[in-house]
Amino acid sequence: MKRFLKAVAFAVVLVIAAALVYGGKGYFDAVGDADALRQRADRLIAAGHGGHDLGQDRLADLLKVQDPAFFDHRGVDFRSPGAGLTTISQSASKRLAFENFRPGVGKIRQTGYALGLEARLEKSQILALWLDTLEMGRGPDGWMTGFFEASETIFGQSPANIDHEQFLELVAVMIAPGKYDLRGEDPALRERVSRIARLVEGQCAPLDHGDVWLEGCR
Repeated sequence: MKRFLKAVAFAVVLVIAAALVYGGKGYFDAVGDADALRQRADRLIAAGHGGHDLGQDRLADLLKVQDPAFFDHRGVDFRSPGAGLTTISQSASKRLAFENFRPGVGKIRQTGYALGLEARLEKSQILALWLDTLEMGRGPDGWMTGFFEASETIFGQSPANIDHEQFLELVAVMIAPGKYDLRGEDPALRERVSRIARLVEGQCAPLDHGDVWLEGCR
């Protein structure tokens, strides 16, 4: 029994060590990419495609849904209601650091990369990169990438100039871009929008940290 316990303990140590190494690789990859990513983010912000170009109130609404503690955490958040397993920094990392992201062990490198982004970039830069790389579902001409692109493609205007209901549709589709359809009447999307509307108006709250589908806002 003692030998078995020692073997288990040794295996656990190896797994933890491997995770630290893989996470550390993600961190240092982000550090190495930081200069190019900073320049890319600054170009997006200069072009009017930054978080604050959504409008202050609308940025606040988006963050309530996607990452309530974005401006306070350093890349991960295990506590905020509705935050779920992936922060904005981790979400951006999934698309910036991987050609084909696979859940599971990939989450370790993704988290390390997010920590590296947080260490080297400003929050506004991370936000601009995230908005630019978001999967936004199908448009009239194919798959859409980027929050601003989706707004222009579907509604013909920038996010700051569409009405609030349309803005919430864009926010709603991000959780499952392959499931929801921005191009026409989609009852499932409408139901998701109604939950988000109640959340941002302060009429409900997520049940817990993992309540990304807003069951607390039924």
